[in-house]
Amino acid sequence: MEEEIRIDKWLWAVRIFKSRSDAAEACRMNRVTVNGSYCKPSRELREGDTVEVRKLPVTYSFRVKGLVSNRQPAKNVPLYADNITPQTELDKLNIPRETIFISRDRGTGRPTKKERREIDALMDGIYLEDD
Repeated sequence: MEEEIRIDKWLWAVRIFKSRSDAAEACRMNRVTVNGSYCKPSRELREGDTVEVRKLPVTYSFRVKGLVSNRQPAKNVPLYADNITPQTELDKLNIPRETIFISRDRGTGRPTKKERREIDALMDGIYLEDD
């Protein structure tokens, strides 16, 4: 077993992100912190570090229990990562997205491509906190 591993590789290996490039992108967008500091994808991770991952609407917290470079089966993930996310954060998952209702006038049909982009931008502005 290794003493240090890249944060993007570990996030992918313990199934927090579906791909390593997604993990690296999250690091570049300051959505991942290690011990309270933002990190680059190449940051070395050690056992005992605390990792916070912001995947809106929740900020997940993990304690590194072990280092692994290969993607692990879901049943083995607890051997390498301890989920220490507070219950108040997990409760945010139960808030329905439908609380924001966008109405359209009756008979206007489907949104055009431009209107759809505007709707998506509005929804992204509500649910994503870009830094």
